[in-house]
Formats: sequence, structure tokens, C-alpha cells
Amino acid sequence: MKYISLITVLTFGMLSTGCQIGANPSVKNVTKDKPNILWITIEDTSPHFIGSYGNSDAKTPVIDQLASKGIRFDNAFATGTVCSASRAAIITGVKTYKTGMGNHRSAIPVPQYMKGFPYYLQQQGYYTSNNKKTDYNVADAEAYTTEAWHESSKNAGWWNRQKDQPFFAVFNYQDSHQSRTMTYPYNKYKTMVLDQLAPAEHIGQDAFELPPFYNDTAEMRKQFARVYNSLKLTDNKVGLLLERLEKDGLKDNTIIFFYGDHGEGIPRGKTNGINLGYRVPFIAWFPEKYRHLSPWGNGGVVTNELVSFEDLAPTMISLAGGAVPEQMTGRVLIGDNRSKETDHLILSSDRADNGIEMSRTVTNGDYVYSRNFMPFLPQLRYIRYFEISDIQQHMRSDYAQGKLNELQKSLFTERPVESLYNIKNDKWELNNLSEDETHSELLLKMRQQLKNEMIKSKDIGLLPEYELADISKNTTPYEYRLTANYAIEDIVDSAMLSGVKGEQQALQQVKLLKHENKIVRYWAAVGLRSQNKTVLSSLKTQLTKAMDDDYPPVAITAAAIVYDIFNDNKAAGVLKQYCLDKNNDLALLTLHYMMYVDDKKPYIETVKSSRAMAGRNYPAKAAAADFLASMGLLPNTWDYRK
Repeated sequence: MKYISLITVLTFGMLSTGCQIGANPSVKNVTKDKPNILWITIEDTSPHFIGSYGNSDAKTPVIDQLASKGIRFDNAFATGTVCSASRAAIITGVKTYKTGMGNHRSAIPVPQYMKGFPYYLQQQGYYTSNNKKTDYNVADAEAYTTEAWHESSKNAGWWNRQKDQPFFAVFNYQDSHQSRTMTYPYNKYKTMVLDQLAPAEHIGQDAFELPPFYNDTAEMRKQFARVYNSLKLTDNKVGLLLERLEKDGLKDNTIIFFYGDHGEGIPRGKTNGINLGYRVPFIAWFPEKYRHLSPWGNGGVVTNELVSFEDLAPTMISLAGGAVPEQMTGRVLIGDNRSKETDHLILSSDRADNGIEMSRTVTNGDYVYSRNFMPFLPQLRYIRYFEISDIQQHMRSDYAQGKLNELQKSLFTERPVESLYNIKNDKWELNNLSEDETHSELLLKMRQQLKNEMIKSKDIGLLPEYELADISKNTTPYEYRLTANYAIEDIVDSAMLSGVKGEQQALQQVKLLKHENKIVRYWAAVGLRSQNKTVLSSLKTQLTKAMDDDYPPVAITAAAIVYDIFNDNKAAGVLKQYCLDKNNDLALLTLHYMMYVDDKKPYIETVKSSRAMAGRNYPAKAAAADFLASMGLLPNTWDYRK
């Protein structure tokens, strides 16, 4: 289908539904005086690739025009680095390290009073529509979605509201999603993106700057051009929507917000707790009628004010005239109830697909400090949705053949426990300043800010998913963290040792393996997994004893250490047992430990029998084969995707 045909079909579909004004019995306060609110959400996009943010190679004229007439935010951040975690924070108005919803595509219960924020807009007379992505990580997602939206579907829009009813409408465009920019086979990308663009709109493989952490080859450029072309198609579709808004005579009464749901869907971007994973393009536009609500002034403004997705829900509720619920602690950005500005943000990154992870981040807009609690996992840790892409396979091939420089190789090796980047002067985050003495004061400040927030917020993401699932049988993680059972200070102290290498730290961690609190013991074990092998070589007795811990995450972690260092048969048996465990969280944890041991060959048959890597549209057999290929134990066999 040529792109002009797509425009015709899309426009006709909108027009055909425009006359269907449905009844809305929940409306309590229909009024012409409240502003309409339009959200335009695009997927997997960092501002690095948008024209109005300084990229002269990009072709995003519609987005750029919106910025030139509105307010461009240079310090806007998602609270997570993958879609479902990010959207969970948006819909609840609560950060995921409080709700336990940070792990990608989980199903975590929340308290009954924690409604999706559009529910509160409905109470103020708004018609709420979502076209159409949800991905909220919440238990009973269907009921939660139904309560939040009058309509959530591919046909949803302002055209189904009552006459003169104010609306809150969200449109999600997936054309810049990782599936298009890297994961789908090239032929599918060509059909879904390139063939929908006029030839003159194509961005060629030599027409842009390639990030320096990639090897500059023809194949890499061919793959990376997908980012630019996918954003061009996205820009076209945003233009269609804005044309429809104007054609319907609604533009003069509608406040527009445009943003990406998290960082760029490329290797080292999305899923990584650095600026490239969190920072998003964010633009607001106010019609003349509502310009007085903007604290940033008139059109064409650029602001460095720090904003995060935690701020969106309270801002929308306040704008609609409602009272912000107590659990929403983000800022109100506009209007009479505007909150005081903040000088830093705390962000979080946890499991993405089948790639375990925990990192936390502090930013003041100029610098980004990140703390890796599992630094033995590389930036390009095993995440199947990345792994099956041509671009990542090309990177792995170049790595195996010794074609990468030190920077490019670092994506495949252990991460530093801390990183500190000056993102004003170092947009690609190449120079880690965490050991630079001239930045030691800032490092200490941000480290303490993070620890204070983890304790104050009672960061529930410190629990392994195995534990979150168990807690969720009887209560919500959000509520559990507020009880005396959650020994947050002891847990944080243990977690903060993880990744800090040295004999003294290792002895502290060994001592903590005897702690009465199982989560303290878990973080002691994870911390030992990150220690140097020479330090651990004298601790066999203590580590072997930890394999008998009655808390499975501790036993699994200890077994991984003992097997890797001592090639111990009992440890190998523990790992094989848990690799096949019926509890998927335990099996997944075990498989990831096996990925990073030196001698992987004894586990080939065990992995083939595991179902832990299976996922949506990914049969267990194929997933196991992919995992083994990434471990270097089988040849790559990606043809089944095509």
C-alpha cells in the first residue's frame, strides 16, 4: 500500500466515526469552559533523533513546527526505560519502585483506590479516549483499563464524545517502535515503513551521524537508517492527526502534549539506565485561549525545567479541575496549582522482557548518575527481543571477530558499578566521570540523594520478582512496603554493597549471608556475584553453605558463584534443578547466571528443556535455541522469524 492510500484510509476511518456521538452516563460536569487535552505519544524515541532538538539529519518537520510554536522541554525524562514500566508510572501517577510495577510486562496488583488517572478526569466531565496502547503492568488490566477510559481501541478519539463535552484523548504511534527500528526482519521493516514513505522522504544510510559506540560499517548504517525513516513516518502521521484536529474546529480549544514513551529502541538505549534510556522529547502547545496557563511563556520557548512522567497524572487532574490523590507525589506543572520546581529526579530501570536488571538513576539535567546493582550484567545483556535483531547480531559478530574498538567492546562486558555522565557536553555518554576527582563532590551528593530516596520511598523494586509475586497473593507491593515487615534500611545497606569490589566488602557480604532477613541475604549474594574471583577463591566454605539457604534466590546465586569459580558438581546440580523449576522467576534468574559463567557447555541439554525464555509468539524450543546461540553454544538460527 502506498502512503497516500494509507492517508486516505485513515482519514476516511476518522470521518466515518465522527458523527457517532455516544451517550456517556458518567459525565458529571459537562462544560465548554474547560480545555480539551490531546496527548500524542510516540514510541522508543530519544530527543537525539528529532530535528527541533538539534539533529539536522532528521526529517521531522511536523514535530519541529509544533516545537517552534510551543514549548520544548530539554530535561524531560521517562521514569523507566521500557514501555510497560514507563506507562505503569504514567497511568497510576506513582513511580514503579513504589508500586512494584517496574518489571516489563508483569501483572502487579495495586490498591483499590489507585485508579488510572483518566478516571479522575471523567469525574470532572471529561470524555477520555485512548487510541490504543495500554501495557500498564497491572493485575486485571482489562478492568483497570475499562475504568480509566470511556473507550480504548483503534477507533477511539474525541469524535465519540457528547456535544461540547471536553475531551482528554491519547493517540499512540508505534511506527518508531523498536520492532521497526531494529527487531523485525529488514523486509518487514521495508513493508511497514519504507514502502509507506515517498522516495523523496527516504533517509539514506550515509545521511546521518552514527553513534560512536557502533562500528561504522555499511551493514550498521543500513540498519540504523531504520531509526530515521521510522521517525519520518511517525512525523507524517502526527501531521495527519493535527490536520484532523484543526478540520474539526478544535485546535483553538485544545492543549497539546507530545512526547516519547522512553529512550531510543536501539542497542544501549532502551532498557539501559542511562540518559539514552530515560530522556525523551517532550513538547507542549497552548492555544491563545489558554496561554495564561503556561508558566513558560508563549510559543517557541525552550525550558530546562526538570519534568518526569510522575508529573503527568497530577498535572492533568489539576488542569481538569480535580483534586490530586494523595498517592500521586509528582509535580503539578501548569495552572494556578503549579508546584515548586525540583533540582533532581530519581529514575529506575528493572527487568525488560527476559533480561533481569536493577539500576537506579539521579539526574539534575546536566549530569546523569546511575547505580548498577547487578554490574556483572553488560549493557547488551541477553534480552531476546534485542538479540534476534540483525543489528545486534552484526554487533556480536564484529565483537567475536575482534573488529570493535574499546568503547564498542564495552557494551558486551561488565558495567561499572557507578557511572556519571555530563550529558550537556557528552551526548553519547562516552566519558564516565565517576572516578574523576574533580566530580567527586557531585558524585557523593547524587549517591546520597539516591540512597535517601530508596529509603524514604521504601523502594519495593529491591525485592526479586519471585518475592513480589508471592507478596501479591495476599496484598499489594505498594502497601506491603509500608509495613514493619519491610526492613528497608537493612536491605538498602546490603544492596549498596553490591558491585563494590574488595576483600573488605566481600567479608561484609559473607557476614550478611547469615542475616535473619532473606532479602538482606539475597543482596549479599548478588553482591558477591559481582566480586573479583580472586577475592572469592578463599570463601568456598561460606559460599557452599549458602547454597543450602532456604530462600531460593540466595541458593541460586550462591550456586552460580561456586560453580563458576570452583567447578563444583553440587553447584551444577542446583543450577540445573532451578533452570527447570516450575516457577518462571526462579528459572529465569538461574538462566541469566548461567549466561555469565565461564564453562557453559554442561548446560546445553538443560537449557533445551527449559521453558523460562518462552514469550509471546516465541515457542519455548525456539527461545531456548536463541539463548544457546547467544551463549555461543549453538549456531544462530533466526530464519523462523521470517
